[in-house]
Amino acid sequence: MSTLSRRELLIGLVSAWAGSGCSSQSPGDDLSVSPGDEPFPSSTAQRQDAFLNWSQELDFPNLRAFTPQTENDLVDVANWCARNNFALRPRGAMHNWSPLALSESTTPDTPLVLADMLTHLNRIELTEIAGIPAVRAQAGATLESIMGFIGARGFGLTSTPVLGNISIGGALAIDGHGCAAPAVGEVRVAGQTYGSLSNRVLMLTAIVWDETTNAYAPRTFARSDPEIGALLVSLGRALISEVTLAIEPEQKLRCMSYIDIPVSEMFGAPGTAGRSLASFVDSAGRLEAIWYPFTDNPWLKVWSVSPAKPPSARVVTQPYNYPFTDSFPTEVVELAEQAVTGLPPAGLLVGPASYAVTAAGLLATLALDLWGASKDLLLWLRPETLRVHHGSFVAITRRDQVQRVVSDFIAKYRELRDACAARGEVPMNMPIEIRVTGLDRPEDCGIAGAQPALLSAIAPVAERPDWDTAVWLSAATLPGTPGHHAFKRDLEQWAFSHFSGDYALLRPEWSKGWAYTADRAWADADVLDRIIPQSFGASWNAAIETLDALDPRGIYRHEFSARLLKPT
Repeated sequence: MSTLSRRELLIGLVSAWAGSGCSSQSPGDDLSVSPGDEPFPSSTAQRQDAFLNWSQELDFPNLRAFTPQTENDLVDVANWCARNNFALRPRGAMHNWSPLALSESTTPDTPLVLADMLTHLNRIELTEIAGIPAVRAQAGATLESIMGFIGARGFGLTSTPVLGNISIGGALAIDGHGCAAPAVGEVRVAGQTYGSLSNRVLMLTAIVWDETTNAYAPRTFARSDPEIGALLVSLGRALISEVTLAIEPEQKLRCMSYIDIPVSEMFGAPGTAGRSLASFVDSAGRLEAIWYPFTDNPWLKVWSVSPAKPPSARVVTQPYNYPFTDSFPTEVVELAEQAVTGLPPAGLLVGPASYAVTAAGLLATLALDLWGASKDLLLWLRPETLRVHHGSFVAITRRDQVQRVVSDFIAKYRELRDACAARGEVPMNMPIEIRVTGLDRPEDCGIAGAQPALLSAIAPVAERPDWDTAVWLSAATLPGTPGHHAFKRDLEQWAFSHFSGDYALLRPEWSKGWAYTADRAWADADVLDRIIPQSFGASWNAAIETLDALDPRGIYRHEFSARLLKPT
């Protein structure tokens, strides 16, 4: 893996890189003829290309790649890979942290081929299944294009990931989600789910092994097919070419930002008077709290269903209405650069400086109170924002335990942070992020016999039907900050132990950082081999058995996925 200098990395954090991480580099040498005996399929040409994830921690130049124009191109290459012992990896926007697409050990000599899903496999159309309005999209369609397409036709989604540039195929692979739990008294409408995008799937097509033809071929799975449960959140162990998602009539939303609630009030212990985070969950259901380190007041965004425009709200007709999150002043960039070098004063100041930019930006852009369509309020962050490393997990619990989960997490985080500061260390210099959602209940999609998403981090816990809520807890820092892996290891080990028993169950947020050791992520053997599989119960082995059966030649497997996805 190539190594960027600290200054190159931090300049990249705030530069307008929109094309660098989300589209291919210029093609290199022609690789149409493989190094083996069999030429690459004539329907498409190979080239040299790169894979660079969003945080730039996984940087693989000069990999073999191709751009499929049709589903048949994917099929041809899948069978070529099976015959020649190559891996086939779909490549979308690469907005991911964890090595689910490519192992950290990947090199140009690794026998794999990247399939550029974004360029051509992005068709979108409106449809209907069993009377349920739906959108059919090829896997390379971006979330922003899907939201815009259905929004123009009077439909929307309850919640989505906040970045619109990600592909729908990539979002489904890791159960991409937003911020949505039902407000008290809110009535769920048809087609609505408070879980992840994967729970909206009504049908999907994947390139899987066909025993009758002894080859890989497209196969369409209905939501009631038993095998679809493993494909709804595949963690990269399958190649989805097309998906059909349930959609719902557009609901106008209001998004209010709060920057004046003290940490002690918002994240206080259960029973604390005032504007607790749980009180906003009850009143609106949809929220995200962003707490910059060493500051007093988080930035809380609260979305609520609002059919009519409130008098004080500003109407918005486009997404990304917080331009101050896209670029930061030079002074903040310089502080960030110093923080990555481990200079304690800078680490202590990055958070307050970032909060000051946020507060001033909200006021200057009149963005404290916004009203509009879901596509314009739910998609709010561009990829140009500061690139951070997230350690993230989700606690499954009862709705009445939300404030306890948040309060306990914040208290532990502060304890670890203060202990580091006492030693002159600042390993955490970016925000805590907290979101609340419902669970991936298969009955929400409206299909009789709908199968559960077996590997969804927010799949219901069979033994605890009373657990109905997911609290997503994320701790961020600038990549390369000294000591951040060890800090996240300590926080994660505490969380797995604390959120357990009759209180809650902890699972990883698949797209981000987990299984920490003192010096790296995705490496702790006990977390990988015992804790994570146990958190999924019988679903773990069931999903792996299905994924292996659909891919017996292992063309969608790589070193890390084989390490993680093995039966217990």
